[in-house]
Amino acid sequence: MNMDRWIALVRDRMEELGLTQEQLAERVGVSQGSVGHWVSKRRQPKVESMNRTLVEIGMPHYSVSLQLRIQGQVDVERSVYEVDDANDDLDLMPYIVCFRYPVLGWSELGAAQAEEPAVFEQTGYLAQGKAFWLTVENDAMSALSGRSVPQGMRMLVDAGVEAEPGRLVIARQPGKPAIFRELTEEGGQRYLKALNSNYPALLCEEGCEFLGVVVRVHGAF
Repeated sequence: MNMDRWIALVRDRMEELGLTQEQLAERVGVSQGSVGHWVSKRRQPKVESMNRTLVEIGMPHYSVSLQLRIQGQVDVERSVYEVDDANDDLDLMPYIVCFRYPVLGWSELGAAQAEEPAVFEQTGYLAQGKAFWLTVENDAMSALSGRSVPQGMRMLVDAGVEAEPGRLVIARQPGKPAIFRELTEEGGQRYLKALNSNYPALLCEEGCEFLGVVVRVHGAF
């Protein structure tokens, strides 16, 4: 993804908080002119300034990294480098903005986290709310044909996306562990449906909680 997504995030959050460019500049420790250049796309900020901005607008769970690619070469592993630049004017630098989210275990869902998660994974997806990665633990969502999410796949869950019929969700019935299912609706009643036909569809009980919607899936490392 490019800088446009980071800029849109900052603009929207500033508007939501009623935060002026001067106020944000003071928080981040830069001039008002620098912030003005950033949001108008005239300059690209340093990675450190981008991440400090995310913290100051109340989104510390996002993180930005700078990845440098060597053009014209094949079979070269992509790397991430620290950049030590003297000023904010990086107009020629090829930015790839990534966001990182914690990799959680199923037992950690809904629990208060006293410590910083040990493992994070990066993606170009900008979450609408708190997001986290989970690993599929069984074959309930594995199908022989059509839509299928096999055991061992890693999925990105966004708590800010509305759970609607047809979405793959992480749901928790009252007094039961969280499960990964497809949300369906029939006759005005919602069900949690497995993609594996060997598993029965479950009626959404009163008090059923949706912890998030699956927005990305890939093989776990």
